[in-house]
Amino acid sequence: MSSWPTRLLAAALAASLAAPSVAQPAPQSTLRIVLINDLASLDPVVSTAAFVRNHGFMVYDQLFALDSKGEAKPQMVDRHEASADGMTHRFTLREGLAFHDGQPVRAADAVASIRRWSQRDVVGRALAAATAAMEVVDDRTFTIRLNRPFALVTEALARPTASALFIMPERVASTPATTGITDATGSGPFIFKADEWQAGQRAVYVRNPAYRPRAEEPDGLAGGKVAKLERIEWLSMPDAATAAAALQTGEIDFIEQPSPDLVPVLERNRNIRLFALNPVGFMVWLRINHLHPPFNDPRARIALLHLINQQDVLNAVGVRPSEQVPYCPAYFFCNSPLESHAGAVGLREPDIEKARALLREAGHDGRRIVFMNAADSPINNAATLTMAEAFGKAGLAMDVPTMDWATLTQRRNRREAPDQGGWNLFVTVANVLDGQNPLTNLYLASPCEGGLTGWPCDQRLEELRRSWWEERDPAKRRAILDAVHVRAYEVLPYINAGQFRTLAAHRTNVHGLRQTTIPVFWGVEKR
Repeated sequence: MSSWPTRLLAAALAASLAAPSVAQPAPQSTLRIVLINDLASLDPVVSTAAFVRNHGFMVYDQLFALDSKGEAKPQMVDRHEASADGMTHRFTLREGLAFHDGQPVRAADAVASIRRWSQRDVVGRALAAATAAMEVVDDRTFTIRLNRPFALVTEALARPTASALFIMPERVASTPATTGITDATGSGPFIFKADEWQAGQRAVYVRNPAYRPRAEEPDGLAGGKVAKLERIEWLSMPDAATAAAALQTGEIDFIEQPSPDLVPVLERNRNIRLFALNPVGFMVWLRINHLHPPFNDPRARIALLHLINQQDVLNAVGVRPSEQVPYCPAYFFCNSPLESHAGAVGLREPDIEKARALLREAGHDGRRIVFMNAADSPINNAATLTMAEAFGKAGLAMDVPTMDWATLTQRRNRREAPDQGGWNLFVTVANVLDGQNPLTNLYLASPCEGGLTGWPCDQRLEELRRSWWEERDPAKRRAILDAVHVRAYEVLPYINAGQFRTLAAHRTNVHGLRQTTIPVFWGVEKR
């Protein structure tokens, strides 16, 4: 991902090793981690950013959680009873659950949290649209009564990413869904130390001594969340070489995603282990603005399929061949249970003449294409520049303004024309939890009102998505999924520009890290 040759990075690391340590080694009960992004805000409902989701899994718990097979398992819930027709669900919470302030977790807290979450998240909105009533029965029990079929109620309540569903105190969950919370009181295995939080520098968590884990072994994001560490320090180290050097010296213990250029250096250190935290991997998603020419015409969007070579993108990003999926047309990820190639077009061998013909049919008048580039993210930057060059070969006049990711996330919400401060294209990176099926894939959703940035609008795709999560028969649901896939390739809410894996790195005295797709630290200890 970096432009530095590996030999220069190795030299930089060697020089840092020779220099005095910048910090004292942490106590064995403290884990120091560097994640992809720093903690910039606290509300996992208002923000879909990965950093606030990671924070959420520290301090909150979930009603249900996804295991390593992607199945929803009870977490805070003790008993779940569903009527024979699947239209009524009754949930009873486990005994003894308590928030960090000592107050008991009640059914009213769960209901308030679901209601707030369902106003923002694509999965929550789908569940809310199918819900006739959600009611508190007693302190530990609540019900959901549906007004139309919804076959994935527990899967929805296990939502782990985008706006993940975490249970907050009712007093916090009563905050309007458009207003960010500042109180991080949860009931999870770690407690957020607000007095030690320095945005852009560090966030600190300490073990919750009152947390009562489930008896099951941890499995994926489900099972017993046993906190074995007294303290976790999430540190800011935006420079990849600095972070790698700190891992080598033992000043930090874990890096979520070291630069691929640095992996060979880290592999040679016998005190460091690398592993695939996310075994299925990530996708480079090209988000397209459907409001403005030329990409308000589906033919212009389809033209991009004939210009993108996924392997070129992955090579530019710096992903090693062993961690690439050289060609993956699947909206719901390759090497996953719902992999489909139905209706797939392009993405392998560019056809410039075909792309030019489609752009002419769409009436493209030569206006400049604004392709926003988050240059502070090496993956996004490399993918953006590679695709911009490919699009230019078909005659598209590319304007690639450089900005940081925070600025891009603000500008992407602007609906103005590209020449008036808006945009046409940008790149984001998603993991399998973001896009594993037609319900949870937040960028596949194409409502004509209330949709996410890019604003795709296709009633047929929305009808197919809804029929998928309403269908209770798995075989019929599979057929619907293929129809969803075909329609997605016709309207292109976004384009999968390449699937790949990255390797996480940690000191060998850190034990208990698992392939959980997203970083969680229960069951982890230092020896």
